[in-house]
Formats: sequence, C-alpha cells, structure tokens
Amino acid sequence: MFYLKFLWAKVLSLAVLVGLVTAISGEAFADSCWNHNGSLMRLQAQGNQRWLSYEVPRNVLRNAGVQRGTLLFSGVKNGNWYSGTARVFSKFCPGSPLEYSVEGPVRGDQLQVTVTGTREVFNRCRPTGQYTTDTLVFTYSHQC
Repeated sequence: MFYLKFLWAKVLSLAVLVGLVTAISGEAFADSCWNHNGSLMRLQAQGNQRWLSYEVPRNVLRNAGVQRGTLLFSGVKNGNWYSGTARVFSKFCPGSPLEYSVEGPVRGDQLQVTVTGTREVFNRCRPTGQYTTDTLVFTYSHQC
C-alpha cells in the first residue's frame, strides 16, 4: 500500500511538472479555461492555431444568442503574439456577430493574452459610421 501511495505521488508530481514546463516553453495549455470579462472561456490549440469559445457565458450574453461553444476568437499564435478575428454579439442581431481583426501580446508567463482591434459601431444591426477600439483580455484559470 505504501508503494502505491508513493507511486501515485510521483505521478502527480510529474503531471504538475509537465504543466509547468508547458507554461514556460510557451506552448498553449491545450483545452484550458480562461477568464474574460465575466465569462469562462475555453482555449483550444492545434499547432499555432487558436480558438477561444464560451464555456460559461455571462448572463447578459445569453440574450445575444451566446451559449456554450460560441466562438469569440479564432486565429494564430506566432511567438508571443496572437492575431486573428474576434466577434461582438448583440441581442438585436442574434446569430449574426460582427467580426473584426484583433492582435496583441501574450504575457511573458503565458497566463494572459490581450488582443486589441478597431470595429465599426452598430445600432440595432445597422452600421453607424463610427468606430471604437475593443481590448479583449484573457487570463488563465485552470485546465478544463
């Protein structure tokens, strides 16, 4: 019995070490959960491709048609830089998110991603001719 407990402790230690090495090496925490603006997000990675989708959207987003699995960001990670497409959702046009380009850095410890982009402002699904800059911050929470 002692040997089994010892072996289990070694397996857990190795799992923690692998997670730390992954974080330090700059690779994505595959299938990890991140906090963003009151919602829990899921980061999925394949090579340098990245997808951030809603795991648990904050309540106000549900009126805009956002549910578990709704994609917020898709793009790539090159070094410590993300670039790609973000989406903004509105209750006035559910199912038709506005897409815009974003890019930005990954923090040195790999536990936060901040992307910024400029998009047109819409009023009830109609373009206004005005623009705003959005900043999206994703902070690592845990393995999903």
